[in-house]
Parts: sequence; structure tokens; C-alpha cells
Amino acid sequence: MFDTPFDRYQDRSDQIDIADESDVSAPLNGTPAEDTSAHSGKRRWVIAIALVLALLASWWLLMPGASPSQAAMPVPVVTVANPLQRDVTKWDEFVGRFEASKSVDVRPQVSGRITRVHFTDGQYVQAGATLFTIDSSTYRAALAQAQAQVAQVQSALMLSKENFARAQRLIADDAVAATEIDRLQAEVRTNQAGLTAARALVRARSLDVGYTTIRAPMSGRISDRRIDAGNLVSGGGGAEATLLTTINAVDPIYFEFAGSEALFLKSRREEMGKGTQVEIRLQDETDYQWHGTLDFTDNGLDPDSGTIRARAVVRNPDDFLAPGLFGRMRLATTGTHQALLVPDEAVTTDQTRKLLLVVEKDGTVRERTVKLGPIVDGLRVVEGELKPSDRIIIKGIQMAVPGQKVRAEAGKISLAAAEPSTQPSGPVFSRASSATIAN
Repeated sequence: MFDTPFDRYQDRSDQIDIADESDVSAPLNGTPAEDTSAHSGKRRWVIAIALVLALLASWWLLMPGASPSQAAMPVPVVTVANPLQRDVTKWDEFVGRFEASKSVDVRPQVSGRITRVHFTDGQYVQAGATLFTIDSSTYRAALAQAQAQVAQVQSALMLSKENFARAQRLIADDAVAATEIDRLQAEVRTNQAGLTAARALVRARSLDVGYTTIRAPMSGRISDRRIDAGNLVSGGGGAEATLLTTINAVDPIYFEFAGSEALFLKSRREEMGKGTQVEIRLQDETDYQWHGTLDFTDNGLDPDSGTIRARAVVRNPDDFLAPGLFGRMRLATTGTHQALLVPDEAVTTDQTRKLLLVVEKDGTVRERTVKLGPIVDGLRVVEGELKPSDRIIIKGIQMAVPGQKVRAEAGKISLAAAEPSTQPSGPVFSRASSATIAN
């Protein structure tokens, strides 16, 4: 019914049996009948055994886990190198502003009309230089009046002294009453007090005359004039007085910044204070050209921001630095120490951990947990489990799996002058860590 070896063999057997039944005694090709029957039985057993073996082989090949073995994967090739070991100076960096070491608002102390302006807007002025002149005619007249009053009181005082002297000579002859003596003596004291007051008024009027010439209270860079000649100004010297101009002292100049609470505690424990060296660079500068010293730290932290104000003083002999300029300052906080440096691209991340992959002597890849520091000349400072003798994978990291073996080729880590960012970022109190190779 089905076209199988058994069916084909059965059909052939039936044919043989039919032939045998037709003539049992006739030999087939000269072979006896019993030999043919024995040969047919033997063939049946061979075919059955072959089929069983074929079925067993098929079952063995199709059973789970019995698939042919895959071809072995090639061993990954990576480049390794020892971390670079150098002495570095670690810095804390801050962004701040330059401020004038002194700043003065020039206001008149007397009222009047401006008759002359004696400076050019923006020039550098020396202390005592004449800036403005106010019409002094009114104040000179008042001075003359006060001087005349002094002369008048002096004359009255001289007369009262002479009258008192005459009365004293008449006391011996009992020619003058005691009350008259007391009156004359009081008149002398009154005139003496009047003379003192008149002289004080003269000094006051003299000051008013002097205040009509407005001079620079200090040396510095002057702003533009706020009042032109011919305008009336209000005096008094207070905030209500007319603002004429401003003067900023810029040599030395201050650099003001804010530090975090952590820096404050660190500076206290390391005894950093007034006189600590700082270095500053401007926005368009790549290196730290300006040098100064820490000058002031506030007496308390701001409770809102958690920062503390600080200030450095910087020499500015060429008057190049101006108040309001942004700058990036660095402060050496830990001195010089030995550090390990690796390429930044060799660092991998595992959730919150920073890792380096190293190759052991037998070619097995292992992990090293590290803590990242600043970048120095293109290389990252790392601290933690890494040792100077470790072979770090610097190329082919994507092909390395911890616990598996790789074939390591020797490489080299070298310093490359990294171009620092020239744009300050963050608020004035922002802080970042950096380092430089120690000289």
C-alpha cells in the first residue's frame, strides 16, 4: 500500500512465493529451493537492522543538545598600556569678577554753578588733581564778612580788657563797686567767646571757598563727567548731593569669588588663609597669566546658597584689568602629589561605578573600580584600585568582556597639550577641579 522498503520487499516475496507454488520442485537458476528461502530470510534481517540503525541515528541527531558544535570564535585583539605616572598639582577652580580695590563717588560739598571741568573722560588721575571748579564768589563774600566780624569782636575784646584793667586799679582806693568789677570781667569773657566763634566762622567760610575746587580724593581711573560746565549742582556731601563722576582704584585690583562650604572646611583644615597664592586667566587667555594672593574671606556663609565670599588681590601696574571683567581663578589646595593618568576614553561606566579594564598575565580581562579626577594635558587623573603595573586596555574596549581572554598588543600612553576652555560657565560661585603637571 505504501511505497516503503518493507512493501517492496513484500511484493517481491509474494512474487517468489507464487512462482514457488507453481512449481515447487523446479530449481531457480540451478539453486535448490531451500537455499533460496534461507537467502531471502537473511536479507530481511539485514534490511531490518539497517532500518533500526537509521532510526537510532535520526533520533540521536534530533534530540535536544545534540546539535553540531559551532565553530570556535577568534580571540579578540586589544591594545594595552601601563598608566602614566606623574607628579601633579591639584587646583580648585572658581569663576569670579574683578572689582575695584577702591571706588569713590565724586559729589560737591557746596552748591553752586560749575564753571570749569579739568579732566578728560576716562583718564587716569592722581590724588589731589583738580576735577571741577564751582563759582566761589558767593562763598568768598561770606568769608570776607566772617573776617570782618572777627575784627569787630577783637576790637570789642580789647576795649573790654582795658576797662577791666582800669577798674582793678581803682579797687585799692575803693572807688569802684564790686558789681562793676564783675560786670567788666564778664564782658571780657563774652568778647573772648565771641572772638572764638567769629574765628570758627572764618574757618567754615574758608572751607566753603576751598570746596568750590573739587579735587580727586585718590588716584585711579575716572569715569565720564555727569555734569557739564554751566550747570547748577547741589552740595551737602550726602547722597542727595549731585553726582559729578566716579573714580576707581585699579592697582591693585580685587578678584571676588564665592566658594562652597566644602572648600571653606578644606581651607580651614589645611590652614589656607590670607597670603595663599592664586592664578587667574581671562576669557580670551589659555594660560594663567595673572598672579595674586588670597586677601579676604567673609566671616560667615550665606544660608541661602551655602557659599562664602572670598577675595584675592592682584597687581595691575599697566592698568589692563578693569572692574567687572570675568575671570577663572585656580587655587592650589593639596600641593604636589603623584598621580596615575589614563586616556579618558579608556574609562567605562557600570551604573554608578567608573571602571577600567585591565589584562592579566594569562590574558584574562579584569575590572578595576576607580574614582575620576581632573584632566591634565588630555589625560584623566584616576584614583582607586589601579596600580602602576596594571595593563589597561586603551583600544578595543568594546571587544573585551570581563572574565574572558584576549590577545594583548603593547601600546603607549603619552601626554598631549589639551586646549582648556576659555569660556567660564556657571554662576560666580561655581567650582571645578583641575590639575597641572608639577615642574
